[in-house]
Amino acid sequence: MAATLDPVLSNVSVQTRANVYFDGKCVSHTVLLADGTRKSVGVILPSTLHFTTGAPERMELVAGRCKVKLAGAGSWTDYAGGQSFDVAGDSAFDIEAIEPLHYICHFG
Repeated sequence: MAATLDPVLSNVSVQTRANVYFDGKCVSHTVLLADGTRKSVGVILPSTLHFTTGAPERMELVAGRCKVKLAGAGSWTDYAGGQSFDVAGDSAFDIEAIEPLHYICHFG
């Protein structure tokens, strides 16, 4: 799915303590919009990782390349900066970052 990317998130609060996952292979910061919406902005270093979700998520890729396999999918799908993919709530996905992958995760 193609996405229209805005390189700047305006009028937000940022939690300055980083969320560090998988021994530093994924690092993000939580961003809170004025309306209370929560997002995270981060980077995944080259690796293959398994994530689980509580709420539905849209992963908007800002830069980099990856392969994604959603829970129950039989194959991997290639994505690059400028694209996005959706993950159902209470689900999971595997992601292989081919190069540093910069992203915005939209929850809900």
